[in-house]
Amino acid sequence: MAYETASPSGLRRVVAASMAGTVVEWYEFFLYASASTLVLGTVFFPPSDDPFSGIIAAFVTYAIGFVARPLGGIVFGHLGDRYGRKRLLQASILIIGAATFLIGCLPTFAQIGYAAPALLVLLRFAQGFAIGGEWGGAVLLVAEHSPRERRGFWASWPQAAVPVGNLLATLVLFVLSSTLTHDAFLGWGWRIAFWLSAVIVLIGWYIRTKVTEAPIFLEMKKQQEQEAAKSFGPLEVVRRYPRGVLVAMGLRVAENILYYVVVTFSIVYLTQTVKEATSATLLILAGAHVVHFLVIPLWGRLSDRWGRKPVYATGALLGAVWGFFAFPMMSTGSPIVIWAAIALGLVFHAAMYAGQPALMAEMFPTRMRYSGVSLGYQVTSIFAGSLAPIIATSLLAQYHSSAPVAVYVAIACAITLVAVAAARETKGADLRALDADDRNRPGQETGSADPVTTRR
Repeated sequence: MAYETASPSGLRRVVAASMAGTVVEWYEFFLYASASTLVLGTVFFPPSDDPFSGIIAAFVTYAIGFVARPLGGIVFGHLGDRYGRKRLLQASILIIGAATFLIGCLPTFAQIGYAAPALLVLLRFAQGFAIGGEWGGAVLLVAEHSPRERRGFWASWPQAAVPVGNLLATLVLFVLSSTLTHDAFLGWGWRIAFWLSAVIVLIGWYIRTKVTEAPIFLEMKKQQEQEAAKSFGPLEVVRRYPRGVLVAMGLRVAENILYYVVVTFSIVYLTQTVKEATSATLLILAGAHVVHFLVIPLWGRLSDRWGRKPVYATGALLGAVWGFFAFPMMSTGSPIVIWAAIALGLVFHAAMYAGQPALMAEMFPTRMRYSGVSLGYQVTSIFAGSLAPIIATSLLAQYHSSAPVAVYVAIACAITLVAVAAARETKGADLRALDADDRNRPGQETGSADPVTTRR
């Protein structure tokens, strides 16, 4: 039976809907990341003479969102495999929108003391929980609609929406910090950025109501009903596909750590060590996010041509050396050189990030794909992305040098290269054939699609 995919116009609608929601949710998620370095450490925590202490405290609450992400991935993944991707995507955008808006309403430490950071932690947890379910559903909605020979390209577009969301968050903070006085920005101006989420959440939610489930998912649902429904969920995917889950986690280590060192820790390094102005730093980051958006689909296309593994390994190898030349470039103080350093870091990151949705989707059958990709993707966030800004800032504070941070990133890239070596090449995998293999070989762990049997 031929693999059924969406028509070109239908596929573009699916991509647009996936990207619209992703832009909204990652605007809010990265708004918190940027605000952690600029505002939250001062507003929600006790005053300190050490400029790094408040930032580190804010990064700890930032990390709470990453701890919540696997839980969101488990819950949304289980429900998404059972009831569909669309419903869960609509729910996730509303949850994160409400949490972000309420962060903008919170009283400060000066007003209610330690209740302020406690409430901040609760809302940050809600943000992370929603994001944990967002990524898997967004990329699978596209991957399952895409033709297999171009799945890497089309599934990279939801990834390209991430720098768009980050760009919006950066630009909003830039406008506010550059047009308001320092006291006004810390006093109330930063709240506007969080309140704006209410408008864009409604837009993203509405767009997501206009998409349909992928034919392969609907086919799986019908098959499950006829077979009295096989097991779903994270426990089943861990039992049946432990190799796939572990490889997915390993692939995430370098990508996740590199990204948050580049876009979050770089703000700390530039404002605290290089003494770059906040507004200038945000403008430089905005320019780098534009580059990131442009190169992600290009790397996605190359993953269809060269294969998932070669492109991913290229990104990990380049990422391993980035810190050793990027921080000296930032230390020059030249805006163009600083922009080049950050932009290169995001180009290297994009080589790993672009093909990730297709590669992970091709590791698991449809009946547990949402759970598999969410689990492999989100669990890594606990010890990778969540800790990256904290570890990097602590290393800088202790050694007063960027060299330990560069070594930290290089070690992460080495771990990911091991995972790439252990992964199977899945370029051109037929998702229907993978489902048939799952049905015909009960109890056997197939890991990921075998390129010998699933490629043309």
